[in-house]
Amino acid sequence: MSVNEFGDGVAWYRGAMVGKGSFGCVYLATLKNPRLKNSYFPAVMAVKSAEVSVSGSIQKEREVLNNIKGCPYIIRCFGDETTTGQNGAMVYNLLLEYGSGGTLAERIKKSGIKGLSEFEVRNYTRSMLRGLHFIHTIGYVHCDMKPDNVLLVPNSSEGSGAEFRAKIGDLGLAKRENQSKKRRLEPYWRGTPMYLSPEAVSDNVQECPADIWALGCIVLEMLTGKPPWDREEDMDAEDVLKKIGGGHELPKIPGNLSKEAKNFLKGCFVRNPRYRWTAEMLMNHPFVEGLIDDEGVERPLEVEDINVVDSILLITESDDELAYYSEDWSCVSEDDSFGYWSEDDYEEMENEMTSYFADEEIFKVEGSVAAISSTIDGGSDRIIDSSIEVPSGSPSNNSPKCPLNFTIPAGV
Repeated sequence: MSVNEFGDGVAWYRGAMVGKGSFGCVYLATLKNPRLKNSYFPAVMAVKSAEVSVSGSIQKEREVLNNIKGCPYIIRCFGDETTTGQNGAMVYNLLLEYGSGGTLAERIKKSGIKGLSEFEVRNYTRSMLRGLHFIHTIGYVHCDMKPDNVLLVPNSSEGSGAEFRAKIGDLGLAKRENQSKKRRLEPYWRGTPMYLSPEAVSDNVQECPADIWALGCIVLEMLTGKPPWDREEDMDAEDVLKKIGGGHELPKIPGNLSKEAKNFLKGCFVRNPRYRWTAEMLMNHPFVEGLIDDEGVERPLEVEDINVVDSILLITESDDELAYYSEDWSCVSEDDSFGYWSEDDYEEMENEMTSYFADEEIFKVEGSVAAISSTIDGGSDRIIDSSIEVPSGSPSNNSPKCPLNFTIPAGV
């Protein structure tokens, strides 16, 4: 595909392709007149493009980004524009902030099998937590958190010690929280199999706790340089889904990680979404505390859209469409020691956590729980509570701190 097959914009030139996916292609774009004062756009942007007829996913992302504004830990959107391709086809373009540091997946790959330093991991994790907390507070679920969808942008915070800030991107599969959807006989979920939560695989439920499970997978991958599920045998996507959805098996946490890192991961890898920690709770965890605060240093400018009105009628793909991506399942075997929880721990700690949450009013569990049969193993029942209220809004000094004195069984 030639560089200019999709055409240039009114104020920008289309440069080299920097990414490609099922949604379309991503190009580097530069302003035609970078010296122009009061420009709507930065000097360099990333432009996500696809022909209008197949641009539903990109337009859906534009709709979500239009509702999620003002967070310095989410990739900024500068508007959209329609161009004409060489073949005369209309092309939809989404103008986005450019992550010059590449993706988090590329950063992990460069680190080799040793993974990133814990200091770097802690900084990226805090940024992702703040972004997720903002997304969840607005009432959305990302549904496709993975290293490929986290971009690294130069950090303008002096003295933070971190060269880049992690920013969440690719919200084309995001959905509104608690969005009603008729159940289907076949498995339905959004996102990438390797990072799916147990309830997404077993019960087709993807709410805010599913994003936290995926975050745990990302943190584990940053720390170890390996995917969250080890490939001890030849496994395809279906095998990994069975591993996630059945039984009490969890991603293995190496014993050589710091106590704070292991405790943080156990808070993410709670199989029962009722007891999985929220983004707000994890933001108070020792693993991400003690870092120089860069919040508020980068204040996003108010950037107007290039269009006075919407450029074209929104064309969205059906919410019921199955979103599935193939993955590279290769990984290195783990030689480190691991910790597991016994079945007796599950019931004991579940009762303890239920009592704690009720006393602290962190969760309000109402109504009865329904036993939903697993669609993966066909034999194990999963207990899912459909009426959970989590605290919204920004954390304050009066917000309940996370129960740091608890040792949470990750297999609950």
